[in-house]
Amino acid sequence: MRFKFTILMLTFSFVAIAQTQEDTFIKDLIESIAEDLPDDFDLSELQDRLTFYKKHPINLNQTTAEELNNLFFLSPLQINNLFTHLKINGKLIDVLELQSIAGFDMQTIQRILPFVTINPSDLVDKITLANLYQLGDNDLVLRFGRILEKTKGFTDLAGSRYLGSPERLLLRYKYNYVNRVSASLILEKDAGERLKGSSIPIPADYQSAHVAIYHTGRFKKIILGDYGLQFGQGLTLWSGFSFGKAPDVASIVRRDVGLRAYTSSNEYAFFRGFATTISISKTIDFTPFVSFRKLDASLSLNEHGESVLSSLNETGFHRTATEIERKNNITQKVFGGVVQYQKNNLNIGAIAHHTTFNYPFITGDQSYRNYNFTGNRLSNWGIHYGYSFKNIYLFGEGSSAVNAGWAYLNGALISLSAKVSAAVLYRNYSKEYYNFFSQAPAESGKAINEKGFYAGLNFAPIKALNLSLYADYFVFPWLKFRIDAPSEGYEILAQAIYTPTKTFKALLRYKSELKQQNTDLEVPINYLDQVKRESYRADLNWRLNRTFGFQNRLEVTQFKKGVAKAEFGYLIYQDINYTPMLAKFSGNIRLAYFNTPSYNSRIYAYEDDVLYNFSFGMYSGKGFRTYANLKYKLAKNLDIWLRYALFSYRDVEKIGSGLDEIDGNQKTDVKLQLRFQF
Repeated sequence: MRFKFTILMLTFSFVAIAQTQEDTFIKDLIESIAEDLPDDFDLSELQDRLTFYKKHPINLNQTTAEELNNLFFLSPLQINNLFTHLKINGKLIDVLELQSIAGFDMQTIQRILPFVTINPSDLVDKITLANLYQLGDNDLVLRFGRILEKTKGFTDLAGSRYLGSPERLLLRYKYNYVNRVSASLILEKDAGERLKGSSIPIPADYQSAHVAIYHTGRFKKIILGDYGLQFGQGLTLWSGFSFGKAPDVASIVRRDVGLRAYTSSNEYAFFRGFATTISISKTIDFTPFVSFRKLDASLSLNEHGESVLSSLNETGFHRTATEIERKNNITQKVFGGVVQYQKNNLNIGAIAHHTTFNYPFITGDQSYRNYNFTGNRLSNWGIHYGYSFKNIYLFGEGSSAVNAGWAYLNGALISLSAKVSAAVLYRNYSKEYYNFFSQAPAESGKAINEKGFYAGLNFAPIKALNLSLYADYFVFPWLKFRIDAPSEGYEILAQAIYTPTKTFKALLRYKSELKQQNTDLEVPINYLDQVKRESYRADLNWRLNRTFGFQNRLEVTQFKKGVAKAEFGYLIYQDINYTPMLAKFSGNIRLAYFNTPSYNSRIYAYEDDVLYNFSFGMYSGKGFRTYANLKYKLAKNLDIWLRYALFSYRDVEKIGSGLDEIDGNQKTDVKLQLRFQF
């Protein structure tokens, strides 16, 4: 009955429905890549980049490769072709001159236009107290959210339970003065955490802050506080946002942006301390850094009575007595440096960093962990390169840990013609290699114990049709969790997108993945079963007019392990977007039905959310899913968002498991967000 009332409410309040994203174009760009990322990925960093450059466009006549790497839809070949054009022909007179540069098709130009300019900025950038006060941009976001139903963790259990309140709270303040000064403060409390979850007098479990100065003499960047480092292909030193395999084959190449300020609410993937990038000469930069952090971990005593640890806790949750006991248990110290050389079409870099902990790691008793890192000190170093020659971009990186194994990757991005582009990548990560700050392309998530070869192709036979195909074959030479022997597998994706007009897009996608895993059967000697997942997707995205847009999707998935019967599941949904021109209200709704036999055949789908927050709905079981997002402009610089989301399951009496278990068949999530720009 409650679900029927919700649908009726959504139908009759449609004129008040509002889209969460402040800019539809930015939202579309994010959605185009979001579905290819892990379900727990934090996309707020990407939103930050695009929102910043929408307000402060990049001057194409005075930019750098590092700056253009922030526009993730530009490939290294396109960036190099742009600089070659500028070197030969001089500065651009009109942005539409991009059409004459190799690799810049109309889709790329349409994507880049909102974020670039050719006119020099007329903004004053001298750092004075008056300019910082009068010309700086301030952005304050306050967010409240909670699950309306009471979960098991909030009941009076005799054992483990959540010690805090069910509300999720976020305060995020950002300051920016053109391209010279930035600062931020982020406070966050997760559901179940105490409001005062830290030792300092700030009412939030998680705190993050930074102050940064840019372009001061030879100092290109100076950051004090929380920061990220992204260099090379992610094998030796990378934190934060990165791409992987996607229909756009160029996404297999990492776009490194070097040192950057950290402004995300993700509680793990960052450094805390001091870092700077110094221009040694026109072609050489040096980035030294030092970081001191307290991390969560489970400690135990060895046979000598000494405290040791086997793994780090990366969730950032501090809800139960056990999670609180693990909080800030160990100290991590990191220092290192990066030297980068870039001239014309060649860039080369060398990285070295040293990490220490106050307690040593142990391997554990499981055989698959035999080669895990042990001790409390780890030194890593690596070399990376990128080189463009005509229509080919070569890239790669090699890395090693002292007294441990090697890891390397090499690849090429090739523009075969104006209509065809290809990418290939070979990777080899030894089982002895270990690095706490590696995010190189890998099937298993970490660049360790893996060999693989990837090949992808993009083909546009006609203007309205884009075809994508990739195949990735991988081998795991040593054991893994729930895999008691060396194993192998593959992943294949084929996709077609038809866009005859700016207001209509049709998509067909097939994806197949095969891996190996221990059998579920009770046998004297364990062996590996083939585990195969396949999905079929059909998607229509179209606009009725400038106000109303629609998206329809049908996705079917299949899961089969060994000789067991295959599982089939499906998801079908309808999205309606309401974005009137110059109106205070805008927004969207979704109505979905899903039916999957088990968690194995689950389906993930990107969901719109409030600004700077992103959702990946997991559709598992049988039932309905609906949500409504509303945005209302209260004043010129003041916006409010509201989100209401509901899962209604069929034929179940309980939802979830453990402390997140709910008595009943419905789960309701609400969010309220306020944004003030001044």
